[in-house]
Amino acid sequence: MDRQETCFLCLQCGVQFAATETPPEHCPICEDERQYVRWEGQAWITPQELAGEHQLVMKDDAGVLAFGIEPRFAIGQRALLAQTPHRNVLWDCISMVSDEAVTEINRRGGLAAIAISHCHYYSVMVEWSEAFDGVPIYLHADDRQWIMRPHKAIVSWEGETLAINLSLTLIRCGGHFAGGQVLHWKRDGGNALMSGDILQVTPTRRHVSFMYSYPNQIPLNAAAIRRIAAALEPFAFDDIFGAWWDQNIIGGAKPALSASVDRYLAAIA
Repeated sequence: MDRQETCFLCLQCGVQFAATETPPEHCPICEDERQYVRWEGQAWITPQELAGEHQLVMKDDAGVLAFGIEPRFAIGQRALLAQTPHRNVLWDCISMVSDEAVTEINRRGGLAAIAISHCHYYSVMVEWSEAFDGVPIYLHADDRQWIMRPHKAIVSWEGETLAINLSLTLIRCGGHFAGGQVLHWKRDGGNALMSGDILQVTPTRRHVSFMYSYPNQIPLNAAAIRRIAAALEPFAFDDIFGAWWDQNIIGGAKPALSASVDRYLAAIA
């Protein structure tokens, strides 16, 4: 009897790998200096095992529908639904899909695309795409080496900006990863940035910060910070939605970014 192939997930970062009969030996994402391998050693989990131990939850996060996993799994980020008159986009990703989440997104107009800030949040992006008839997954080409489950839905775009629709534009900032990207959202009531942790909203919710590695506490250099600031300067925005539940800057986000850049550069001078 043939052994069944499984798309295993790394237990530490939550990223899903291409189908294999046995778990991979290594997770390159966790072995990179920006992440880390579990102290107990590399370990894997199947989607079925994950669903037996965790659940997908949906919550309102500052007026935006958000998706997360409870109890906390892997890095613990949450995903956000950018609802626009030009169809909806899922920003960032989590390691579970549920029928309830698919139904709720379809009730709100369906999904046209997925876009993800960087590889730590790639999670089960292919399963999310397939749940919506193979919608495109926009990842920057500079990060293509971190795609662990290749798929025809993945669009490796090049350049500095990409308009997904009339409301949503991807901006390559770099920094945390060479292809690190944020999503600019033109919307009624105030434009927003969806930043993942390319811009990390601080617990005060009045500033952002920047790191090459968050868990290993490796800062970015001044040139990288100035590049991020320059990439975002042409865009107007009032709010920043960060990577974690309730960790957003609501109102005054662009001056908060400017003050954060100045503060960071002064600290490393």
